[in-house]
Amino acid sequence: MSAIPAERARAGQGATLSVRDLTTSFDTSGSPVTAVDRVSFDVEPGQVLGLVGESGSGKSVTLRSLLRLARAPAETTGSVLWDGRDILALPEAKLRAIRGNEIAMIFQEPMTALNPVLTVQRQIDESLRAHTRLSARDRRVRAIELLDLVGIPAAAGRLDDYPHQFSGGMRQRVMIAIALAGEPRLLLADEPTTALDVTIQDQILKLILDLRERLGMSVILVTHDLGVVAQTCDRVAVMYAGRIVETGEVGEIFREPHHPYTRGLLGSVPRGGTERRPLLSIEGTPPSLAAMPSGCAFHPRCSFRTDICFAVSPPLEPFAPGRQVACHHHQRVAEAGLP
Repeated sequence: MSAIPAERARAGQGATLSVRDLTTSFDTSGSPVTAVDRVSFDVEPGQVLGLVGESGSGKSVTLRSLLRLARAPAETTGSVLWDGRDILALPEAKLRAIRGNEIAMIFQEPMTALNPVLTVQRQIDESLRAHTRLSARDRRVRAIELLDLVGIPAAAGRLDDYPHQFSGGMRQRVMIAIALAGEPRLLLADEPTTALDVTIQDQILKLILDLRERLGMSVILVTHDLGVVAQTCDRVAVMYAGRIVETGEVGEIFREPHHPYTRGLLGSVPRGGTERRPLLSIEGTPPSLAAMPSGCAFHPRCSFRTDICFAVSPPLEPFAPGRQVACHHHQRVAEAGLP
């Protein structure tokens, strides 16, 4: 790797991502379906932000929308300010200079995200050709460096292998190597440990954190696993039905959740130091995006609901320094404590 990331890490430099009212809707045969609804958050240099929630809550669409990867029939509005530039308003040519270079993404399911008929070297080389001026020989040397950086043994001998010749964990490492080719300042990681056994999950998460420290990157980590959030993230944003319903420092959220959905998620996670008891679950299922309930989207599953919850959708508002919640009764939820 070049000296640029190391210098950036030592200087603590980077760019802030500021997302405001990000909304992504899909034009279906009926009425438009909103998958991401007025999402706002910030990511500071070197920070790891976790986006957490059940499947279908809008986490992956949010990541794709940040880089305008949600294609037609999707429509994305709002603002995504990166280093003073609004990504959603940039012409395609300038967007290409950011996508994969300054901001890179690790996609879910590396077996399908990687091209099965191209060698690993060819797929890394595509990114290097797009974002560097290296010669073919130097690109091959850099590809070996990248594979070595992400912990693939005998990297030089694996360059000409195909994705099916790697294990699941090694394929995920290849995906990370491709993402790092442009030396990004922000890494978008879409459930990077999905379908991996717990030992490999731990290795991948430690690798991402180590690279964050070594390269001075910020990270947005999408997951449905609160254990992963506790292990890796500085801040967390909880998503439900396309909206962020609670944000805060990880330790504060885990100690005192203020949204009943967050409280339910934490109640489903085993905790040390407590007597053995069945894990709790949140009753019901997430709502269909095509038929959202009136008022608060969570009220059909909420034990704290009152009449106002059926009629008025609560805005995401600050209630303490660094904390936001979208709940009419968040103080009652906090007073109830963890289930």
